[in-house]
Amino acid sequence: MEFTQIRYEKRGPVAWITMDRPAKRNAQSVPMTYELNEAFDLAAQDHDVSVVVLAASGPHFSAGHDIADPHRYEDPGHSVSTWADWAAPGAEGRNAREHEIYFDMCKRWRNFSKPTIAAVQGKCIGGGLMLAWSCDLIMAAEDAVFLDPVVNLGIAGVEWFAHPWELGPRRAKELLMTAESWDARLAESVGMVNHVVPVDELHARTQQLAERIASKPQFAVKMVKQSVNAATDAQGQPAAMMTAYAFHQLGHSHNMELHGLPLDPSGIAASTGKAPAAG
Repeated sequence: MEFTQIRYEKRGPVAWITMDRPAKRNAQSVPMTYELNEAFDLAAQDHDVSVVVLAASGPHFSAGHDIADPHRYEDPGHSVSTWADWAAPGAEGRNAREHEIYFDMCKRWRNFSKPTIAAVQGKCIGGGLMLAWSCDLIMAAEDAVFLDPVVNLGIAGVEWFAHPWELGPRRAKELLMTAESWDARLAESVGMVNHVVPVDELHARTQQLAERIASKPQFAVKMVKQSVNAATDAQGQPAAMMTAYAFHQLGHSHNMELHGLPLDPSGIAASTGKAPAAG
């Protein structure tokens, strides 16, 4: 299988899926999103792969969704969910597109059958959070900085609204309401990332962790993943995230009424803010 916006390679029992648009800071175009999904499927079907790592080339993990993507509103002609009709008028088309490529993609990867690890360096912004949060574990480089800035755009948060589970409810409210970034140590202190490591050790340390997991009985590892996911599901995560997604769509519709655009134009050039330290 040939990819143009990602790389796929196997390192022993570990499949590395690497976003490869460094000039765009790995902003997620629609083609990249579908290539990521195809790569996950490839790893799922390979019996020699026990663990999947999601990584990124260049200095930054991901600048989020590529709002300049020329394919942004093109119907890809196939679907991983039941949502289609991207060209439908009004909120219907926008909801169908975002349900498919943002919400349902993340849900699919979160429930991926094999354990996944995100290796995050540099900036992880907006849609980048959605990719990292869809993984089971997160390894962060010391220079990692996380941010969900979309309140500046008149939206309550990114589509995959995992903030309360990843950050805790009060920290989530603060970081969303202020649109401030947070550093790797703060992310570690609240349990969002598993380990913080030097930048030049990120890939080696991630491979070591993946190999330790790969050395265990794989069906047991899969059952661990399903059991922990079931625990957060029982806490109401799926219903809460669907409600937040509905508010996200309401925000788009509100902005369309006020500004004629799905995003508040006054926030497009907003500052990324200063990352608070852990503590």
